[in-house]
Amino acid sequence: MIDGYDSGVRYLDEHIGQIFAALEKQRVLNDLAIIISSDHGENMGEFGIYGEHATADYPTCRIPMIIRWPGGKAGYVDDGLHYNLDLGPTLAQLFGRPPIPGWDGQSYAPALMGGESCGWDFLILSQCAHVCQRSVRFGPWLYLRTYHDGFHLFPDEMLFNLDEDPYEQHSLADANPDVCKEAVYRLNRWHDDMMRSMPYDVDPLWTVIKEGGPYHARGQLRAYCERLAQTGRGWAIPELKRRHPQEFE
Repeated sequence: MIDGYDSGVRYLDEHIGQIFAALEKQRVLNDLAIIISSDHGENMGEFGIYGEHATADYPTCRIPMIIRWPGGKAGYVDDGLHYNLDLGPTLAQLFGRPPIPGWDGQSYAPALMGGESCGWDFLILSQCAHVCQRSVRFGPWLYLRTYHDGFHLFPDEMLFNLDEDPYEQHSLADANPDVCKEAVYRLNRWHDDMMRSMPYDVDPLWTVIKEGGPYHARGQLRAYCERLAQTGRGWAIPELKRRHPQEFE
């Protein structure tokens, strides 16, 4: 599976190279703005999940972002923290236009053009399609808070030091309560800001939970338990039933 994923990356890389070569041959490459990105990453074994983007964790939420801009700083790697939604304000600034009122993002054009550090102090990341999770990314830390586990039996909170454990194999939540408290403070501060800016008074994450849980998990637990029993993992069924009794009503 991992070899197949790597092959897909190489396939894309080679074809982008062909496009660049054609543009260079036509002598227009240096006049173009080129952006290569993605909507999400992929779990490749983290939490036992393969080939899926089902969590608010580091591999799922870290995306490629390669920008080649006329006059931009060549060979610069920006290690700052940015959101997908920062791209709009960034492009607006690069084109000399004001951002649209109400945009939550902030421009990182200074990083592209001059190598200036302009990332966020921390990021809040959400997942509501497969699980209901929010995570806080700051310093070396990734803190995950689970509201609906999507039948993965995640604990309520997890904490990973990504510098030492990029594959998220060892949660340090129990050993670092102060770091967890700092993450929750940041999460609450972000939540307050977002709720103040919304025209509605309900957090969309809780709307998903009240609807019966994440879309891709909803109504699937009975069949999933049968699958677990057939594949020697029946030990998980009692805990799943305890956590999600409504799925068996």
